[in-house]
Amino acid sequence: MTYPPYALAAGFDRRLGDPDDPGVTFSYARCARLDEHEEFPAEICRELDALGLPGYYVPEEHGGSLRSYEDVLQLMRAVARRDLTVAIGHGKTYLGAVCVWVAGTEEQAARLGRDIVSGAVVSWGLTEREHGSDLLASEVTATREADGYRVDGEKWLINNATRGRIISLLANTDPDGGPRALSVLLVDKEEIGEGGYRCLPAARTHGIRGADISGIAFTGAKVPAGALVGAEGTGLETVLKSLQITRTLCSALSLGAADHALRLGVDFALEHRLYGRTLAELPQARRTLGESCADLFVAEAVALVASRSLHHLTGELSVVSAAAKYLVPSGVEVMIGRLGQLLGARAFLTGTFRDGRFQKLERDHRIVGIFDGNSLVNLNMLINQFGTLARAYRAGRTDRDGLSAALRLTEDTPALDRDRLALLSRNGCSVVQSLPAAVEELRELAAAGEVPAALAERATLLREVADELHERMAAHRPSSRDVPAHAFELAQRYTLVFAAACCLQLWLRNRADGTVRKDTDWLDACLSRLLHQLRPGDREDHEVYDRLVPGLLERHRDGALHSLLTDRTSGART
Repeated sequence: MTYPPYALAAGFDRRLGDPDDPGVTFSYARCARLDEHEEFPAEICRELDALGLPGYYVPEEHGGSLRSYEDVLQLMRAVARRDLTVAIGHGKTYLGAVCVWVAGTEEQAARLGRDIVSGAVVSWGLTEREHGSDLLASEVTATREADGYRVDGEKWLINNATRGRIISLLANTDPDGGPRALSVLLVDKEEIGEGGYRCLPAARTHGIRGADISGIAFTGAKVPAGALVGAEGTGLETVLKSLQITRTLCSALSLGAADHALRLGVDFALEHRLYGRTLAELPQARRTLGESCADLFVAEAVALVASRSLHHLTGELSVVSAAAKYLVPSGVEVMIGRLGQLLGARAFLTGTFRDGRFQKLERDHRIVGIFDGNSLVNLNMLINQFGTLARAYRAGRTDRDGLSAALRLTEDTPALDRDRLALLSRNGCSVVQSLPAAVEELRELAAAGEVPAALAERATLLREVADELHERMAAHRPSSRDVPAHAFELAQRYTLVFAAACCLQLWLRNRADGTVRKDTDWLDACLSRLLHQLRPGDREDHEVYDRLVPGLLERHRDGALHSLLTDRTSGART
């Protein structure tokens, strides 16, 4: 059965042409040249505009094509698979607009929607040179005047700050300070004129060299009253809710990078010979490919569940988005490093194996873990909810209808209900809290001979780890000053349990209709991968990874994307 968002992205990928053809606008060769010269991929972005990608940054109700965030996830994954610089540079428009989708008026949203569909670039002005992720310390001011606001101050390390025409600006509207001092203003450079702002020089970066990572400084900029998004003083709340969406969608960048890295690894393993055989025939290389394949499947499972949770478990996004934003980029980074060891020197060289693409994607992907809150920020978001998460797990509390809809990939998704977004989840995390019941269901299947007993045993061990983890979380005592190091370790382990629940539940809920692979090999490999990270002292079953390699090589020869989703014919090129 075809998974519609997957088919949508595959069709979009085909319209972009073969990336291995250097004559194609969005080709690997062109991206390598642009990176070498630190040049923004303007022509490629114009092609993405012409193919209608900006429409998917705008919800349908505001005049765009965005019906499901699954579509955005798969489309951006396809773009990131070719080049992360392009995905980050072009996709930033959605991040810049999201505050309006979350808190803007119908008039603001409709106007911004028209602008974006017409090609306007939007940026998100949150961070400042001296304060980084500490949004409460923001010094940019928006002083009320008779006809609007006077904006002064500087935002720095802003994606598309120079190229963007419109900027969602977090500014201080109350001189007394505090959490209710911040507001969001939608600032249009064309309205305030060049005298009210100046763009700061682009920063030179290790990765995404061609991206517009720069800044903007305002001096007496006159902004109309209608630019205020939401009520005054609600800016921090609006941003934090918006980050729940953008953190979830950052998974697309990591998935695209993982797709690309795995393809390069398999290419090299099939072509390079050692001891009279290809690397793909050697046990250690095959093990590396199998482990990397399992890592990709874990990341994909988490991203699929998280993207559907935006629609069906919206009130739990403070947990789901933080877990996904931590786990997917960090897991893919480990995977890329492992594949780099397989490639050896070719992983570090430019202009050699496949245009030096591996070293570029390795550099580019490092930034993904920092976007929209770094690893510590996301883990701390989980730590702040330990009490609720532990109580809900003990009680087995789940949003049954929402959970079922989030997990069944064939069910339609309703439009995102922004009113259900919450800074903290009252219900904990239904995905994790459903793990004990899911494990019991798997054990029953094993008893009936429908799945291997070893798989059920592995899942049972994960359940035991999850039980013990939540006991430790319940014992944690929050501190208003310093968060102890062990709390971050507990939060990290929680994300691994979340990933295990995503994998198990996706298999259980979708195997009958064939949307997700029916075999248990992938599930066994994913649970083994996660269990080894949760219990590193146990002996790892490496054979489960070896069983993934034949399918990986077969799909590679067919030019199909290696995925949990089973449809080969609609699969995008890797």
